[in-house]
Amino acid sequence: MLVRRLRTQAGLTQEQMAERSGVSVRTIRRLETGKAADHRLGTVNLLADALDLGAEDRRQLASVLAPAHPSPIPLQEKANGDSDVGAEPEPASEVDRVLAGAAAELAREVGRRWQKEEEQRRVHDPFPLPVRWNRAPARLTDHAENIQRLPPGVRPEPMEPAGDLRSVAEAYRGVPSGRLVILGRAGSGKSIMAIRLVLDLLGGSGPDRSRRVPVIFGVGAWDATAVALRDWLVDLLLRDYPHLARRTPGGSTLAAALVDAGLILPVLDGFDEIAEGLRQEALEALNATSLPLVLTSRAGEYAEAVSAARAPLVWAAGIELAGLTPDDLSAYLSRTARPAARDGRAPGGEGGEGGEALWDLVLEVLRSGKDPAGGRLAEVLSTPLMISLARTMYSEAPGRDPAELLDAGRFPTTSSLEDHLLAGFVPTVYRPRVAERAATGDPDRDRRQDRRDRDRRRNWDPDRARHWLGHLAHHLVRLDRDRHDLAWWQIGESLPRSTRVVTVALVSALCVTVSDWAVVLLVAPITPGEALVQGAVVGPVGGLAFGCFYAVMAAFGGGSFAPSQVRLRLRGRTDGIGRRPVRTFTDRFAAVVPGGFVMGIGCACAFALQRALYEGRSLTDPALVEALLINMLVLGLIFSSAAGLVFGLLAALETPLDVGSAATPAGLLSANRATVYRQVLVIVPVLTLAIALGGGLVVRLLAGVLGPMSWKLPEGLVIGAVGGLGGGLSYALCFTAWGQWLIFSRLLLPLTGKLPWSPEDFLDDAYRRGVLRRSGAVYQFRHVRLQHHLGHTYRRRQGNYTPATFPMPPR
Repeated sequence: MLVRRLRTQAGLTQEQMAERSGVSVRTIRRLETGKAADHRLGTVNLLADALDLGAEDRRQLASVLAPAHPSPIPLQEKANGDSDVGAEPEPASEVDRVLAGAAAELAREVGRRWQKEEEQRRVHDPFPLPVRWNRAPARLTDHAENIQRLPPGVRPEPMEPAGDLRSVAEAYRGVPSGRLVILGRAGSGKSIMAIRLVLDLLGGSGPDRSRRVPVIFGVGAWDATAVALRDWLVDLLLRDYPHLARRTPGGSTLAAALVDAGLILPVLDGFDEIAEGLRQEALEALNATSLPLVLTSRAGEYAEAVSAARAPLVWAAGIELAGLTPDDLSAYLSRTARPAARDGRAPGGEGGEGGEALWDLVLEVLRSGKDPAGGRLAEVLSTPLMISLARTMYSEAPGRDPAELLDAGRFPTTSSLEDHLLAGFVPTVYRPRVAERAATGDPDRDRRQDRRDRDRRRNWDPDRARHWLGHLAHHLVRLDRDRHDLAWWQIGESLPRSTRVVTVALVSALCVTVSDWAVVLLVAPITPGEALVQGAVVGPVGGLAFGCFYAVMAAFGGGSFAPSQVRLRLRGRTDGIGRRPVRTFTDRFAAVVPGGFVMGIGCACAFALQRALYEGRSLTDPALVEALLINMLVLGLIFSSAAGLVFGLLAALETPLDVGSAATPAGLLSANRATVYRQVLVIVPVLTLAIALGGGLVVRLLAGVLGPMSWKLPEGLVIGAVGGLGGGLSYALCFTAWGQWLIFSRLLLPLTGKLPWSPEDFLDDAYRRGVLRRSGAVYQFRHVRLQHHLGHTYRRRQGNYTPATFPMPPR
C-alpha cells in the first residue's frame, strides 16, 4: 500500500506518524490495509505534511486516497513561521510581511497568557481531571457531508466517537470545515477544554492545517443585533492586545487586518452566557459567516437557540462533555489532600490523616451507589467546577470534614449541596494565612521583601471580601443581561450617575480654582482679594461646565472612558507600520471641540459673575449681558479651537503600546497612568500657548463683526495658563480611564464601603486565590455560577432588596 511505503521511506512508525499528523493510529492502519478509500482532502494533506512529501508524491497520494477530488489542497505555511529548506520564501508584499510578524507575536502572547491561566487554575495539580467527551447529538450538528465540505456523492468518514482532554486538538484538526461546538452542562469543563485546545494548537501537537492563531473570546457580552461579529472580534483584540492597534501599510489596524485575512481562529467561550433574547440572533449571525471557529456552550441553551433558529451552527461538528464518575473522584480527591498539610501531622502517624483517610468515607459511599445522599453528592461532584470547590473547602482547609456532605438532613437536594459549596468557597480561600519571612541573608533586603509580600498577600476579612466581591458581581448585572468582563475602568459605573456627575463637577471646580489661584496670585497684577474672588468664582462655574458636559455624555451612553492604549513618541515612526495622522487628528479634534466650547462658556460666565460681585454691578445690566454673550462666543471659539488643536496633535504623536505593556489589568492600569502623566505634561504648556496666541487671532477675525475687542498677550497668557492648567488637570482626573479609577474606585467606592482602599491589590489577590481569572486586560469571575451566587447574595443583604414578584395568571 502506498501509505505504508511512504511511511517506511520516511522512517516513521504508525504512532510517530499519528503524532506528527494529528490523524489517529486507527485511521492510519485502515489506510495502510486498504480498508478505507476516498478520504477527505484534509486528511490527505495532514499525512502529506507529516511525511514531508514533494509535489509528485503528494499528487500520487491524493489520487489514491481521494480519487473523487481533482487535486489536493495546497500546503499551508507552518504555524510557527518556520520554513523548510527549499520552500517558497516569505511573501514579498509588505502587508503580508507585517501580518506574518503580527500573527507570530500574537501567537506567542496568547500562548503565554493561557499557559499562565492554566497554571493558575491548577489544572495539572495533582493531575488533569479526566474530562471526557462523546459525539454531540446529531440534531445539534450539521450533516457530516457539510462538516467535511464534500461534493455531492462522496461518502463522509465518521468522526471519532469519543475522546478526552488530550485529544480535543486532534479531533478539531480532523474537522475540515474548522468549526466545532463543545457542549456540556454548567461547570463541566468547557472553558478548561477550550484553553487546552488553544495551547495544543499553538504548541504544535501535530502540524496545523492553517496559520490561524486561536484566540479565546468571552462571547457572553456580544450583542449580535448591535455589533457585527467581525467588528466585535476586532474591538476585543484591540482591548486585550493593544499592539494590534498599529496601522498596516494599507491603513487598517493590525487587529482588523488579521481578522480580515483569516489569520484568527475565534474560540467563542460561553455562548449560553449571551442574553436569552439574543442567542438566536447570535447563532444566525454566526451562520451568516464562513469563518472557522470553536464555540462552547451549555447543551440546553444551545439546543434552544438551534430550535429557534431552525438550524445548528452550519458546517460544525459537535462534542459533548461527559460527567466524571466515582472512580474518577476516588483517584483525584484522595491525592488532593496532602498528608503533611493536615493539621501538621505526619502521614501514617498516630492520629495522622492522609489524603485517602480524609476522603475515605465519602468515596466509599460514592462507590457503593446505595445511599441516596451519596447519589446526590455523586451527581454534584460530576463536574470539574464542583470538584474544585470541594477540594478547596475540604482538602486545603484544616479542620474541615467532607463527610458532612453526606448529611441528608442538612443537604436534602443537589441544589442545597451546590449552594453550600458555592457559599463556602470565598470564606475558605480567604482564611487567614501567615506568610513566611524572607531569608536572603541581607536584613534590609529581607525587610523590604517582607513588606512587599505583606502588601500583596493581605489577610482580607472573609466577610468583607465576600461583600466586596458581591458588589463587583452585582455591578456586572445590566438590565436583562449580564456582563462578565470586570474591567477596572468600568468599576466606577457602579456608582449612580448623579453621584458621578456631582463628583466630576466638584473635582473640576477644585482643579480650576486651585489653578486660577496659583496663576493669578503669581503673575496677575491684581490684589490678592480680587484674585481669591476670581478663583472662587471661576472654579465653580468651570466645574459646572465640566459637570454638564459629563452629564450629557453619560446620558447618551458615555461617561466611562476606555484606557488610552498608547504612548507618546515625539520622533517619527520606527516600526515600519504606517499611521494615518490626518484622520487621527480630525477624529480627536471633533471629539474635543464640544468640551472646549463648554469650558469657554463657563469662563465667560465666571468673568461676568466676578465683575458683578467685585464691581457691584447688576447681573441684568444690559452692558454686562452684552459683554457676557460676546465673551461666551469668543471664549468658546478660543478654547474649543485650542483644545481641538492640542488634543488632535497629541493624538498624532501617539503610538500603540508594546504587546507586553498590557498583558494584565495591572499592566494596563500602570501604562495608562504613565500615559496620563505624559499627556498632562504636554497639554498644560501647549494648551496655554494655544489659548494665548489663538485668542489674539480669533479676536482679530471677529473684531470687524462684533465690534472692538481687546486681547493683549500678557492677559492672554494668564487666561491660557488658567485654562491650560485647570483644563489639563480636569481632563486627567475626570475624562480619562485612570482619572475615573482614581476618583471613583480609589476614593468614593471605598468611602461608601463597597470596595477596599486598595482595590487593585484586592483584585490581584482574588486572582491569585482563584476567585477571579484574567482574560487579557480584564478580570472575570472563575465561573459564571460563582458570579451569580455572589451577586444574588449581595442583593439579598441590601436593606432595600425586595424579590421580584410576578402576578398570577388568571384561571
